[in-house]
This record gives sequence, structure tokens and C-alpha cells, in this order.
Amino acid sequence: MSERSLLKSRMFWVGVLYFAEGFPLGIFYEVLPVHFRMQGIDLSDIGFLSLLGLTWTLKFLWAPAVDHYRHHRTWMLVVDLCMAAIMFTLAVYSEFGGWMWFAIALFTLLSATNDIAIDGYTVEFLNKREFGLANGLRIGLYRVGMLTAGGLLWVQPLVGWTGVYFLAAIILIVAGVSCRLAPPEPPAAKKSAVTANNELATLLKQPSVLLPAILLLSGLIVFALGTPLRLMGASTLAKAAPAIALGMICLALLSGVYNRRRSVRIDRSELVDGPVLGAFVEMSARRYFFPVLVFILTFKLADQTIGFMIKPFWVDAGFSARQIGIVSIQIGLVLSIAGGLVGGWFTDRVGVFKGLWILGLTQIISNLGYAYIAHVFPLPGVETAQPLNQQIMMYSASAVESFTQGLGTGAFLAFLMSIVNKRNAATEYAVLSSMFVLARSVAGWAGGFGAESLGYANFFLLSFLFGLPAYLLLPWVRKMLDSVDDDPGNAAVPGYKS
Repeated sequence: MSERSLLKSRMFWVGVLYFAEGFPLGIFYEVLPVHFRMQGIDLSDIGFLSLLGLTWTLKFLWAPAVDHYRHHRTWMLVVDLCMAAIMFTLAVYSEFGGWMWFAIALFTLLSATNDIAIDGYTVEFLNKREFGLANGLRIGLYRVGMLTAGGLLWVQPLVGWTGVYFLAAIILIVAGVSCRLAPPEPPAAKKSAVTANNELATLLKQPSVLLPAILLLSGLIVFALGTPLRLMGASTLAKAAPAIALGMICLALLSGVYNRRRSVRIDRSELVDGPVLGAFVEMSARRYFFPVLVFILTFKLADQTIGFMIKPFWVDAGFSARQIGIVSIQIGLVLSIAGGLVGGWFTDRVGVFKGLWILGLTQIISNLGYAYIAHVFPLPGVETAQPLNQQIMMYSASAVESFTQGLGTGAFLAFLMSIVNKRNAATEYAVLSSMFVLARSVAGWAGGFGAESLGYANFFLLSFLFGLPAYLLLPWVRKMLDSVDDDPGNAAVPGYKS
């Protein structure tokens, strides 16, 4: 493929964008904890990093600003250059100090803003038929970006921490310039004259309409507060935060259904085009949104529930840390990327709806492999030699689980992009992805109790059943996909091919 042809490929730019999105996250989760520990920082202080990572959960709060001012590529360039400046600062002043917390907090805020701009741009840039393959590439290049950041640790003995941060800064500058060179986003519809004051005044006149949006936002914020509560020692409240958040979201769903049954009408001209809450209200007022929201919360429940329990199961089955690292993590990473690519390709060929339910079944069925192994083989304890047939079966179950998880994720992300209104792409996608993170956290939290009380075999079997309720909501999913607006404003950027 010639250079000119490559630059005209939408998939090429998707790869560039999601490498740029994954790299900062890799710096945060892979590089900073290692540097801190090597500086002698206490584990409790290193754990405080997770509090700073809340910006990725709460990014939907300022996503409307990106939608309102648009110019996604400029957002990407500016935040990447600012993150590079922070890396240069860490390179020059690599010794730990109180100022570093502020620098890292700013870094996470910028990275989350970069995510908003990239996700919003990508939804606008692509057409619906490309979402499958694009999300397969997204999964792969996002992981490559994270691995590249982690790879900087390999050169640390040669260049020191100063060199690591200088290299990170250079990569961020290249990423920012590359994102700015991406094709322009399609022209936006004429801006509404509605101001924040206008939309707030209209909402206050109809509090019953405002309630679902408030409950939805409050639920996500309560969920995000779980980490700081845990760090402050309020462990009981921290453990309850996911359940409280889920309860608020359920109340939002019920209030939305109540409004619809009462045929509550809203003045869409004053709300849908509002710069602050317009996207949230438009989503909650959309037909089929609430059953589809339940589908989003439950579609990946089967693999989310067992996700945090798989590694403890390996340990209790007698596998060493080295075996777990090589097979379950390294090979599993490659297979999950491959699954994402195959799942994306398949979704583009058969359509989002068919890809969603077919590939979703594969990720549910894969749980039965672990259920069977836990049922037929004993759990000898930590680092105990296992028979060869048990090793082969465990490795096979891990390979199937990783690959099918990638299959389901590729189709699921394509679905999320398909139902987003391109006019509010950044905000709506940020909200939906936050819902997905909420469901994953609640499922992982509940999974620990399930595995402990039921045992691995029964718990893994039960997790298979957790994936089935989402299929009861498929009629509404189909209706939502069929109702997606295909007017010219939702078309992909012209002049570029897949």
C-alpha cells in the first residue's frame, strides 16, 4: 500500500488514535508505580494513585465541553503537548516530592480529556459499517500503546528515570502531532442559540424530567467515590459504593419509565441542544434507551464476574506465578487482541446486531471450560505440581476465554459506537463507557463473595447463567439500532476508505 493510500485509510488513523490513547494510560499504570516504589515510596502512598485515576471514570462530567467546542484534533494535540511537558518536568526533577502528586493529577485529567476527544472524533469519523473492524484495531493498538509505555521500563537501567521520561515526552509529542494530522471531522450542524441558563430554566420547570439525568449522574459519581473512601479508611462505605451507585442507576431507569408511561413531554429545542446537560437529557428521553442501558450493564456480566477470580483459581490450582504470567497474561493478551480483530471483522460482515448476539454467546460459553476444570480436578494449593493433562486443559481454557472475550468486546464496542448520536458523540460515548466500567466493578466485587461461598466450580457455572438475561433485551437492542439516524450529519468523513 502506498503512503498516500495509507493516509487515506480510516483504519490507519484509528490505529494511530488509539495508540495515542493507550500510551498515557500505560505510563500511569505501568511506569509510575514502579518508579515510586524504587524511590522508596510507601505502598499506601502508591495506592493513592488509584484515586488520581478517578478522572477516567468521571470524564463524562466535562465531555460536553469537548462536544460544544469541537475541534477534536486540536484538543488531542494540546493535551498531548501538555502531557509531554509534564513528562519533561519529571525528567528534570525526577526526585519524589509533594509537587509530583499535582503533576500526576494534571496528567490524568489531560489523558482523560484526550480519551474524550479521540472517542468522539472516531465516532464521527467512521460510518456504521466500519465500527466492527475499527474496534478490533482499537483494542489491539490501545494495548500496543500501553505495552510501549511498559516497554520503557526495559531501557530504564540504561538511561535512568530521566531518560524514561524524556522518551515518554517525545512519544507524546509525536502522538499529538500525528493526531492533529488526522482528517478533519465532518462539519457540525449549526450551533444552537440555547445557553446553559436557558436549558437549566427549562429543566427546573419540569423536575420529573430532570430526575433521571440527576440520578444517572449521581450514581456514576458515587461509584467513583469508592476509591477515595477506601483510602480514607471508610472501608464499609467504600464497599457499599458500587451497590449504592447501581441502585441510583436503577432508580434512574424506573423514573424514566415512569415519565414515559405518563407521557411526559419535554421542550427538545431548549434541552437537546443545551451545552451542559443536553446530551444527558436527550439520551434519557430517547426511545428504547432504558432497556438498552440495562443491556449495556449486563451484556458482559458473565466474563466480568469471573474476571478477578480467574487468577486466584490458577493459584489455588497449584500454578506458579511464572506459569500464570506466561500463559494467562502474555499469551492471553495476544489472544484477546486477536479475538478483538476477528470479532470486529465478523461484526462488519454480518452486522452489529448479529455480531453482538453470536459473539456474545461465545464469551458466555467459554466460562464452562473453567467450570468443568474446577469440577473434575482437585485444588492442591499454592505452587504444587500438576499432571500434564490438567495443565493442558487449564491452558486451553485460558486461551479460549481470552480469545472469546476479545470477540465479544469487539462486537460490544461496535454496538456502543452505533447507538451514539454523532452530534453529542464525545459525551454520549463517555457516559456509556462509564456505565460499562461501573458494571465491571460491581461484578468483580460480587464475584469475590460468590466464589468464596459457592466454591469455584459452582461459581463458574453460575457465571455462565449471568450472561443470559441480557439476551431477553435483544428486541429493544434491535429497535435501537434500527432507529439510529442515518441522515447526512451522521455520515463518515468523505474521501477516505476503510
